[in-house]
Amino acid sequence: MLIDTHCHIHDQEFFSPQAAEEAYRAARQAGVEALFLVGTDQKSSQQAIEFARDHEGTYAIIGVHPHETSGGIDEFLLWARQRLDDPRTAPLIIGIGEIGLDYFYQHAQPADQQKALAQQLQLAQDYQLPVSFHVREAFNDFWPIFDKAHNISPVRGVLHSFTDTMQQAEAGLSRGLYIGVNGISTFTKDAQQQAMFDALPLDRIVLETDAPFLAPAGHRGKQNQPAWVKDVAAYHAARRACDVQKIADTTTSNAQSLFLS
Repeated sequence: MLIDTHCHIHDQEFFSPQAAEEAYRAARQAGVEALFLVGTDQKSSQQAIEFARDHEGTYAIIGVHPHETSGGIDEFLLWARQRLDDPRTAPLIIGIGEIGLDYFYQHAQPADQQKALAQQLQLAQDYQLPVSFHVREAFNDFWPIFDKAHNISPVRGVLHSFTDTMQQAEAGLSRGLYIGVNGISTFTKDAQQQAMFDALPLDRIVLETDAPFLAPAGHRGKQNQPAWVKDVAAYHAARRACDVQKIADTTTSNAQSLFLS
């Protein structure tokens, strides 16, 4: 029993309706109990809600990715509050994300990203929802924004697709955040990253695929699938010399505690 805490099979930019159905069925057959469908803008967030409405064991996480924050996100915030206030859609939404800062590409100016992050943190706090964070080469700016919000009202969440240093991992763990581990951990050649993944406390890890991206070792070059979260679990069971069931049980419990409790 596993949970893929971050995938995009609902997003029609990446998956046709038929491919999404096939990916969903394959995941369920592989023992993936739940799939968390993560938005990157208003359109894909709406698609996540619609997919979750029609598929057992799927849930929507809605938000605006830092790449999509140019010009502001006021329209999304109004739309999101309407969905979160609507008893027909609110039960389908379990979090806000993926939100954060990304200075690697800078498709949006840092000031726009920072404002959108603060606004979406406020949204999460107003509705007492956990957050899926996307942070890349921007932690120096991220932590002050996070801490300002967190000091007003606790923020729960996960550092999605984490690949940074152990120091930054510890900064997140000290703030009560979980660490999202995906296929990167199975194919990275960076010894420091490998050591960081091995050192993460199991009770603070959630597993994810980020499908269609970042297919794990054994599937490189293919479109990633939620079913392959089991490969990520098996890899870390081998690294930690423990039974894969322990990895599955613990990470599933972590995901449930963060997003479904």
